[in-house]
Amino acid sequence: MRAVEHSGPAVVGTGHDPSRPEAVRAPIDEVVDDLCASVFTSLRRRDQREKGKQYVRGLLATRGRKSIRNIAAQIGSPAADQSLHHFIANSTWDWKPIRASLAQYLEAAAPLTAWVVQPMAIPKSGGHSVGVGRRLDPRLGQMFHGQQAFGLWFTSEEVVSPVSWRLFLPDLAPEEEIDPGGAPEAAQSETLEECAATTVLDTVRQWGMPKRPVLLDGQGVRTSTMTDRFAQAGLPVIAGVNAATQLRVADPALPGYGAGALPAREILQSVTALRRPAEWFDPARSMMRRSSLVVAVLVMLPNQPPTRLSPLLLMGEWSDPRRLPSRLWLTDLTRAHCGSLLRLTKQVRRVSLAASHSIQDVGLRDFAGRSLHGWHRHVTMASVAHAAWSLSRPSQSAPAPCYASAP
Repeated sequence: MRAVEHSGPAVVGTGHDPSRPEAVRAPIDEVVDDLCASVFTSLRRRDQREKGKQYVRGLLATRGRKSIRNIAAQIGSPAADQSLHHFIANSTWDWKPIRASLAQYLEAAAPLTAWVVQPMAIPKSGGHSVGVGRRLDPRLGQMFHGQQAFGLWFTSEEVVSPVSWRLFLPDLAPEEEIDPGGAPEAAQSETLEECAATTVLDTVRQWGMPKRPVLLDGQGVRTSTMTDRFAQAGLPVIAGVNAATQLRVADPALPGYGAGALPAREILQSVTALRRPAEWFDPARSMMRRSSLVVAVLVMLPNQPPTRLSPLLLMGEWSDPRRLPSRLWLTDLTRAHCGSLLRLTKQVRRVSLAASHSIQDVGLRDFAGRSLHGWHRHVTMASVAHAAWSLSRPSQSAPAPCYASAP
């Protein structure tokens, strides 16, 4: 009887290159200047590029809520309020090329380790902003009134920063569907799962970025239903799953084989004797070494789609060996070691930590207008500000996680 701990070929993520300039330690004013000069090249007019840099500086310098009025007050220009409002809410510039340029800039500064899809709840008291309604916060598993968005986060050894966003719009009105390029953001109502997947697929495939694993924190989202979409796109995926997720054991040597669909927690509890310790680095404790028990089992989805003939890997992590597994993950990286997979999943923890410290500081939740276009432009500028914040912080790097190519 055995669990999966494959020793097949694994690819090591790119490590720190001593020849690269230490942009992560540069003063933030210098980082903002260089970053804005690079990512705002798609803005055709010089005044738009200057306005963009002004907005980014305002997001970083303004205390409290990052409303356009407060940013204008920080700038100190009597005409800034109206001009910044027009730049965000009423202008016609396209945010998509800026997001692509931002991801490419970060890749050049600190090569990508993994993409992380992170939900962001935006509480709203009113009902007039686009996408406002009674929503589920996937991270907390609680209902709230407001907007629900998904961010695509770039993670590397030195940098953690969002680069793209999608607002969950289950009841999208026709006049709100069209983006500046004339293409619909959503042709029809979508589920939370579809919104999370599209956040990645509609952006990464068009940016010319290296294919790296996509991590999805599945609290409150049925991530097991999305794995095939990523497989078709050639993107490896590691998805957090609920303990009750139904799966079939695919290894004849393990308990539960041939028993049909079983809860993921039950599958893992049947092989606890095969758990092994694995080390990881805790971003919440200055990359202190920690250890968890892990085990992985080859599984199949209950109704395996014909496009996916290979099994998946169900991995469980125990922070306390006497309790139930603390986290469960489903991945198509079936040739990777459990320890390498565990360390890669901690990119989700890095993103959650960065978001908890910085989302308020750069105003990602602070757009107060009703326009879908305005929301996209604001979070794009806030993402640029966040990247400058991340690049200017002293690096607290752990060894780059290892991962295997998709099967």
